[in-house]
Amino acid sequence: MTEPVTTPPPGCPAHADAAPLYGPRFQTDPGALYQELRDRHGPVAPVELAGGVPAWLVIGYRELQLVTGQPKVFGRDSTRWNQWPNIPEDWPLKPMMAPVPSILYAEGAEHQRRSSAVTDALAAVDPYELRVHCEEIADRLIDGFAGRGEADLVADYAHRLPLLVLCRLFGLDEDEAPVLIRGLLAMLDGGADAQEGAQQLLTVMLGLVHRRREIPAADATSRLLAHEAGLNDEEVMRDLRVLLIAGHQPLAYWISNALRLMLTDERFAASLSGGRRSIGQALGEALWEDTPTQIFAGRWATRDVHLGGQRIAKGDMVLLGFAGANADPTVRQDSGRPAEGNRAYLSFSAGDHGCPYPAREAAEVIANTAIEVLLDRLPDLRLAVSESALVWRPSAWVRGLMALPVAFTPGYVAE
Repeated sequence: MTEPVTTPPPGCPAHADAAPLYGPRFQTDPGALYQELRDRHGPVAPVELAGGVPAWLVIGYRELQLVTGQPKVFGRDSTRWNQWPNIPEDWPLKPMMAPVPSILYAEGAEHQRRSSAVTDALAAVDPYELRVHCEEIADRLIDGFAGRGEADLVADYAHRLPLLVLCRLFGLDEDEAPVLIRGLLAMLDGGADAQEGAQQLLTVMLGLVHRRREIPAADATSRLLAHEAGLNDEEVMRDLRVLLIAGHQPLAYWISNALRLMLTDERFAASLSGGRRSIGQALGEALWEDTPTQIFAGRWATRDVHLGGQRIAKGDMVLLGFAGANADPTVRQDSGRPAEGNRAYLSFSAGDHGCPYPAREAAEVIANTAIEVLLDRLPDLRLAVSESALVWRPSAWVRGLMALPVAFTPGYVAE
């Protein structure tokens, strides 16, 4: 179990056959790549990130549960990464794994302290009020394009609705939403402006914390500041940024991926006019087939260890391959599809750092309401381009469309 091993840099035997988690092939059909990796390497495969940075990708369902369930072996604190000396300052993926003092990288008692505050702040959200807010925001956004007879359901709807809901929950001004969206996309796409995007988010969150420290309100930020865990302003600011990223991007692409499924898969065609297939079923299948967070960075080995037939060295980065694990043949039916109603997907992660239950509940309310209101308002919604023309984001982390163009009969717009 703890046999000494050495860290394999790119070019050494253990990573000589590493697959790049970037480029056109990964962007267009990651599922085929995961299957090839499984056939060639098993449940844990050598991969490389942008710039030739080595890592291990866990695509086995059981192995991913082992990694997330053993924090003493696979820790969350990224300061232990053995590749930091080789990472340039301007590495575009750095904002997603740079060691910062937040709930995302905290371990042990410190993580429990911060996690309890976040869970309690989110648990205080009333599901009924949340649904009312979602309906109001959804109607307002649809009013903005209903009269045109066409829209991009990513930019016009799926990106904006969750963020506006989160702004209300956190106490942010809605006019800050465009800045937040630009910062979020810059971080997750891993481009040249990724670090600038990360700083934009911190600046907005710090301003919010200062306002709520001075004048508390009935929002999650004020509850975090008042929590018995005693979080200071910087801790709240950093944890709010984590909540914003974790709450917005996966939710936005969950909504748009489910809509894509309903618009392109004939099994869901009747759902568009309130037929046999429910919205909940489409949302569930989207988590299995095109889970929004396809890879998460990550965990770092606290000691030399064997996992899925691979020798993982102390300090190696282990990426959580949620999409690959959800496609593991050991959890699929003979048809290749999960059993209807099966909620055993790993899309919300697992273990101590898994998505808190109140956040999962809120996400389901928002996603269901977003699609229900949209289909109620625009019942003849249809894809405006061929399915083959849809383009996926060039991100190692999220699985989401760049755009989802639709057409429909121009509808009623509230005055």
